[in-house]
Amino acid sequence: MKFAAIILAPLLAQAASSWNPKELSSPPRVWRAESAEAGVRALYYQSVPWKGEPTRVFAYYGAPAGRKLPAMVLIHGGGGTAFAEWVRIWNRRGYAAIAMDTCGAEPQSAGGKRHLWNPPGPHQAHGGPPGWGGFNQTGQPVADQWPYHAVAAAVLANSLIRSFPEVDPKRIGVTGISWGGYLTAIVAGIDRRFRLAIPVYGCGFLGEDSAWLKGFAAMGEQRASRWLSLWDPSVYLPAAKMPMLWVSGTNDFAYPMPSLRRSYRLPKGPRTLAIRVRMQHSHPDGAKPEEIYAFADSILRGRPPLIRITHTATNRVTFRSSVPVVKAELNYTADEGPWQQRCWETIAAALDEKRHQASAEIPAAARAWYFNLTDAGGRLVSSEYQDAASATASAEGR
Repeated sequence: MKFAAIILAPLLAQAASSWNPKELSSPPRVWRAESAEAGVRALYYQSVPWKGEPTRVFAYYGAPAGRKLPAMVLIHGGGGTAFAEWVRIWNRRGYAAIAMDTCGAEPQSAGGKRHLWNPPGPHQAHGGPPGWGGFNQTGQPVADQWPYHAVAAAVLANSLIRSFPEVDPKRIGVTGISWGGYLTAIVAGIDRRFRLAIPVYGCGFLGEDSAWLKGFAAMGEQRASRWLSLWDPSVYLPAAKMPMLWVSGTNDFAYPMPSLRRSYRLPKGPRTLAIRVRMQHSHPDGAKPEEIYAFADSILRGRPPLIRITHTATNRVTFRSSVPVVKAELNYTADEGPWQQRCWETIAAALDEKRHQASAEIPAAARAWYFNLTDAGGRLVSSEYQDAASATASAEGR
């Protein structure tokens, strides 16, 4: 695989002299790791240098029996690590999968600490910079900062898994949860070898509305601007062209809906949304939605696709679906202020299967609203949210 398949965003190109193209697009060197986890293989793979020294990444890999399997790269979020059970979940669904630790650590079952390795030779291999975010690393060289290493770990995981004989290199996707969703949004714009990307919770525009606004303020304008110009997903998303599924909740504490909307509008490829009212934020909750697996199946295994919303008007949506749509709902909030604190209500919407439409009267008090459609398999798809100000402006412009 030539490095031409991996697109470096312009701002990241300044670090290209440190980020070796051959290392990223070629399968990395692999070493066996110890682990008590059943049904998966624990390993280390070589990653990009940190402070001039070699690094390694801990990962779990697993695959069901078979050849030319579809595969997924799994990126954990804050407080997480490489999850063996996440790999097994995808294995049970017919996928090969690899889950790596992006913070230079090992799971509890493999030691539960940052690792320092001594392979043959004069150098030690480190785990790389600790996460998450790397906000306190902005004064360091770009190639020594956590986002640089975390993204490299995901791209190298792709290079590694596609080298395995049981994996079909043309059918590989990536998904991540929370900080892993943030990383997925960056990786989608950098590594075009991925056939699909599924960010869960994570998005860009963190400097405009996110859980880290106070942190950016404490950093000062210059340091915050540097971090955002290098590592905010909004820098990379315009280069993403693969289909993307965005999964989140109305009241997510870290990644509010306006930042999510601005993010999912940036990629050039098709997008699908699955936004649940008050979806909980955690690794288990982020891996639970059936839409994630149905979306991957539709692209990587030729299974029926999720509902496709083809048009959104103020009080109705038009859709296309190969599976019967059994429920339509309007979700709305009458509140203003911080999105994390808004109360959301749900009312039934009228479903017209012949016209492939769902509609509802928008409550007069609604400040923002969107539709959810559910198919016969219980899989949910959302429209973009609208707000009273934009709806008024649109009506006045007609």
